Amino acid sequence: MRICDFEGPDAREQGLRALRTAIDEGYTHFDLADIYSGGKSEMLFSELLKENPSLRDDLIITSKCGIRFKGRPDAGDPTRFDFSKAYIVQSVEGSLSRLGIEQLDILLLHRPDFLMCAEEVAEAFSQLHEEGKVKHFGVSNFQPSQVSLLQKSLSQKLLANQIEINIHNVDSLYDGTLDQCQELGISPQAWCPLGGVVYPAWGNTFTKEDEQRIQEEFCRQAEKYETEHWIIMLAWLLKHPANILPVVGTTNPDRIKAAKRSLELSYSREDWYCLLEARNGKPAT
Repeated sequence: MRICDFEGPDAREQGLRALRTAIDEGYTHFDLADIYSGGKSEMLFSELLKENPSLRDDLIITSKCGIRFKGRPDAGDPTRFDFSKAYIVQSVEGSLSRLGIEQLDILLLHRPDFLMCAEEVAEAFSQLHEEGKVKHFGVSNFQPSQVSLLQKSLSQKLLANQIEINIHNVDSLYDGTLDQCQELGISPQAWCPLGGVVYPAWGNTFTKEDEQRIQEEFCRQAEKYETEHWIIMLAWLLKHPANILPVVGTTNPDRIKAAKRSLELSYSREDWYCLLEARNGKPAT
C-alpha cells in the first residue's frame, strides 16, 4: 500500500528498493489493491516483475477490489462499495493490466458491500476463474455471517479473510471470525498488525493508563526475549492456532529484514495471555 508514498526524485527507486529487499529476504506473498495510490502501487510492482520475469512463478500476488471513491465515475457519486459482476470483472482486468500479468493468484473483496448479491458475486468469480484471470478468491473485513452467506453461493473455496488485528483491535478473538477461519480453513490475514505499537491504531480508545500498562508488559517481554516491542506483537499474532498471517506493511528495508525474527521466537502461551491481560486491564476470565 505504501510503496508509492515516498516523495522526491528518488521516490520510485525507494519503493522498488523495499520490494527488492522483501524478495531478497524470502518474502513471497505481496498484497495489493486497485485503489492503492490510485493504481500506482500495482504499476510500480509491475516494474519489479519486468526486471526479473522469472520471479512471477515464485510469488503469490493478491489484489483487492470493491471500493469506489466519491465522484467516480460521475460527479455526485458517493463513496461506496460495489460487488456488482460488471465492476468486479472490470476491476480485475484493470489490476491485471497495471501489473502486467495474466492472472491474480488471489482476489479479495476489499470491504463488505451492504448491497451484495452473493449469487452475482459467484457469477463474477466463476467467470474470472474460467477465463484464467483469478486462481483463488477471498474477502477482507468480512464478518462471519457475511463469509457464510457468500461461501454458500460459491463453487470456489474462500481462502482468506483479511481483517484488522492488533493490540488495540482484538474483536476477531470474540466475534467468531478466527473460529470460523479455523473451521473452514480460511487464512486470517492481519492488516495494521502493529497498530498501537509502532503507530497509533485506527480509532484508538486506549486511555493513558491503558497505554502505560501495555507498554510495561511489552517492555518486560522485550527484555525476556531480547527483542523489540513490535517483534513481540508479531509473535503474539503468529501464536494463534488460526495461523494468522500478519501483513508487514513497512517499506523500511531494515524493518523488512527484522520482521522475520518473529518467526524464530519461541513465544509462550503464558506470555500471550499476559499481553492480553495487560491489553484488557483484567485477567482472561
